[in-house]
Amino acid sequence: MDAQNKVIVITGGASGIGRAAAYKFAEKGFKVVVADFEEVGGLKTVEEIQKSDGEAAFIKTDVANNQDVVAAVDFAIEKYGKIDVMFNNAGIGNGGASLLDHDAELYDKVIKVNQYGVYYGILAAGRKMKQLNIKGVIINTASAYGVLASQNSFSYNTSKAAVKMMTQSAALELAEYGIRVVGVAPGYVETPIMQRLKESNGIEKLTSKHMRSELLTSEMIADVVYLLSSEESTAINGSTLMLDDGYTQFK
Repeated sequence: MDAQNKVIVITGGASGIGRAAAYKFAEKGFKVVVADFEEVGGLKTVEEIQKSDGEAAFIKTDVANNQDVVAAVDFAIEKYGKIDVMFNNAGIGNGGASLLDHDAELYDKVIKVNQYGVYYGILAAGRKMKQLNIKGVIINTASAYGVLASQNSFSYNTSKAAVKMMTQSAALELAEYGIRVVGVAPGYVETPIMQRLKESNGIEKLTSKHMRSELLTSEMIADVVYLLSSEESTAINGSTLMLDDGYTQFK
């Protein structure tokens, strides 16, 4: 793929999958906008890209706030002239609370980040791509937990299930403008969110759910995200790819 002059906005680019994707796209020649609420980590991602002679910029973004997400997309266009790829990746867990220990405040927090954050990203990027006549790609991070029920993860699971349907529905509505919408659904990935699960479940219990009996890496997910953004993946639209090393298929 010719990535010269292409621009991507990555939410949650301060760590984990988002950071790995930022490095991957920068390596391939993209101009990268890192949009994250965590300023220190976001600036570190940008600094590392710039050290490698890549182009990147940071904008502090709370994806639970529509105006922040719109501002991130506008920032990319103002700085680099356009937006080719939107990676709606930012997300949070629900802290391991069981269903009966949930309260409306916790549920609302998770839904605002994981579900509304993706919705705002689809809307902001889709509108600008249409306006600028860009046949872009919108990529959303769902989860294997969006298709499987699990204990102590009610709000997280429901939010990620919504991401899968938003991906399908947005793909249908934006196809007429040449905009593709796809999703990725990772299994257990070595990210900051995983730390709590490792502490409460044990690493062996988690890795046993993968065919290779080991955690996936953020770089593995980033590789697929990059592939989905490319012209070689134009046959994929509306689908959410299971990046779970077989977890949801065989175990």
